[in-house]
Amino acid sequence: MTKWTGVFPAVTTKMTQDGNVDLPATQSSIERLIKAGVSGVIVLPMLGENASLTLAERERVIRAGAEVTKGRVPLLSGLAETNLNSARANAKAYEGFGAQGLMVFPSLGYKTDDRETAEWYKGIASASSLPIMIYNNPIAYGVDVTPAVLKELVDTPQIVCVKEETGDIRRVTDMYIELGNRFSVFCGVDDLIVESSALGVTGWVSGMTNVWPEECVEIFNLCAQEKFAQARELYHILTPSFHLDTHVKLVQYIKLAENFVYGSPEWTRAPRLPLVGAEREHVVSTVSAAVSALKNRTKKAA
Repeated sequence: MTKWTGVFPAVTTKMTQDGNVDLPATQSSIERLIKAGVSGVIVLPMLGENASLTLAERERVIRAGAEVTKGRVPLLSGLAETNLNSARANAKAYEGFGAQGLMVFPSLGYKTDDRETAEWYKGIASASSLPIMIYNNPIAYGVDVTPAVLKELVDTPQIVCVKEETGDIRRVTDMYIELGNRFSVFCGVDDLIVESSALGVTGWVSGMTNVWPEECVEIFNLCAQEKFAQARELYHILTPSFHLDTHVKLVQYIKLAENFVYGSPEWTRAPRLPLVGAEREHVVSTVSAAVSALKNRTKKAA
């Protein structure tokens, strides 16, 4: 059975200023992440503006990701659909495009109940041979894949992992109590990674890793070694920026942070618009403070 562990950044899909997909910039950012030591990459997450792209554009993004990863780390793709037929069709298609796993959203068009949620994931799992990470974000999508729902999926071997994004830190322990180690549990909230690591998560789907990949990998590895005091030092520097990952405008926020830190394009696709005014200044000042603190940390260590 597939066992994913480590830091899996939810990769932003780079755009040109006129809203077209910028594949070279996207590939460059993926290469940067791999060189920094991430354990996998996820293209077309919510952070990658999945729902704003056409199927043809998604194909190009997945194929471009496969060209860069070349088997060095697992390449997952987000799968976000409104109905089961299109979800099944695209699960199979994404496998053909080069995805090595899927991060599957709940139905975007309807808030399923527990029975419907279990059937949704079972139906998608049977459409391809790809391992699946369940994207559990009830805050954004109104559907909670609870331990009770996961019990209904224990006998579905393709489902191997849960991205836990309820915001309730108790859920990690509840899943382990109810389900043992049947599913890998990934933290899906940047500003809960140290807390989640203390409770035994095996991985981290991270937004701000796009900005600071080496530092995020360092935090995760320190936690995995139970060096929590050292992890907290770096966590305290980055947590104000990690809070940007939990906002409804996280796509704009993280892309602007990437632009500020290493110059990648900040552009998004409408209806998302570039940040302006006090909101833009808040993101820039938050990220700038982290950049300064990281430089001071490096000087002290030298």
